Amino acid sequence: MVRANGRRLVVGGLVLLFVFPFLAMLSTAFKLPGDIFHAPPRLLPAEWTWDNFAAAFEQIPIWRYLGNTLFLSAANVAGTLLACPLVAYSLSKVRWRGRSALLAVVLATMMLPPQVTMIPVYLLWNGLDASGTYWPLIAPAFFGTPFLIFMIRQFLMSVPDDLIAAARLDGAHELRIYWSIVLPLARPALVTSAVFQFVWTWTDFLNPLIYLNDSEKYTLSIGLYAFFAEHDVAWGPLMAACVLFTIPALLIFIIGQRYFVGGVSAGAIK
Repeated sequence: MVRANGRRLVVGGLVLLFVFPFLAMLSTAFKLPGDIFHAPPRLLPAEWTWDNFAAAFEQIPIWRYLGNTLFLSAANVAGTLLACPLVAYSLSKVRWRGRSALLAVVLATMMLPPQVTMIPVYLLWNGLDASGTYWPLIAPAFFGTPFLIFMIRQFLMSVPDDLIAAARLDGAHELRIYWSIVLPLARPALVTSAVFQFVWTWTDFLNPLIYLNDSEKYTLSIGLYAFFAEHDVAWGPLMAACVLFTIPALLIFIIGQRYFVGGVSAGAIK
């Protein structure tokens, strides 16, 4: 009993540690300017106000940044759901020569830090005259993400081979089996992959910073950074904009949480 209570305290402390920055951001978004740097600091505002949100919409082209970010996130999720399950199916349920070697290559690419490939990949896109466009931020998703391929592949390993063999005996070709049998069963893994990809794209700062040089194409992450880097930092509107930036990713995670937990745990157990 004492050990269980101790574990709860440790978990509760860790949760509070991770949640506190979000609570501080949320509280600052509703504070008056004079209350933000009050000494001693106060977590809750002395007077709640919505002026910071109004100021954020007046000072920052949030709708344009939001539209750009939604477009990139939707395109990346579509590319992920098109490419990753197909590759994962071929690596888990289709027997062909070299399958194990290709799986090893996929796993090996997961071990490469992005900093190692950043410059060569940039030189590649720059040589294709794609720098300054959305192509470097969208096209990689249509070639598959190694981590998501591996995760979906581990989930598909739990699909009974007898089910697929029976479909083949009935005359179903591989694409029919993939579309009508495998994908419906892999829904938890697909939702998990979509949540991962959406959050990664939505919160991505480095790649848009590298490839986008036109403010009309900025995403929310670099749009907020660029705007407040050029002006005096108004912490109230900045925190209000950050709250608006956080809400979509949080909602997507909450909506897909049931599938998310199931997809991750199933792959881990397998």
